[in-house]
Amino acid sequence: MLNSFVRPMLLALAVVGTATAALAAPPPKMGETAKGKALVDAKGMTLYTFAKDSDGKSACNGPCATNWPPLMADAGAKPEAGYTIVTRDDGSKQWAYKGKPLYTWVKDSKPGDITGDGFLNGAWHIAAP
Repeated sequence: MLNSFVRPMLLALAVVGTATAALAAPPPKMGETAKGKALVDAKGMTLYTFAKDSDGKSACNGPCATNWPPLMADAGAKPEAGYTIVTRDDGSKQWAYKGKPLYTWVKDSKPGDITGDGFLNGAWHIAAP
């Protein structure tokens, strides 16, 4: 009886662990937008910062993080100059630049898009070097 309960739970945990690892991203890199140089993710998508975040702490959780997906960091990621890794409310790790957590925007559809810049009365900004 216990075996029939334990096996599905172990499988579910293995799937969740795999999914979490797949969401982690390499460190940001430099890209170009219509407004000049910006930090971008591995796919070339523009990264943003949120004015309501405090240094080293994300204020974007729940529905906010659905629209502004955090740039997740692998547990073993090694930040380079200017970059840090912050711990989110759920314990996951997120890339930050100069202490500011980094996000993508769901409405950007291709590399170089900057449709999130200035969103929410200017609270969202392109992450610039």
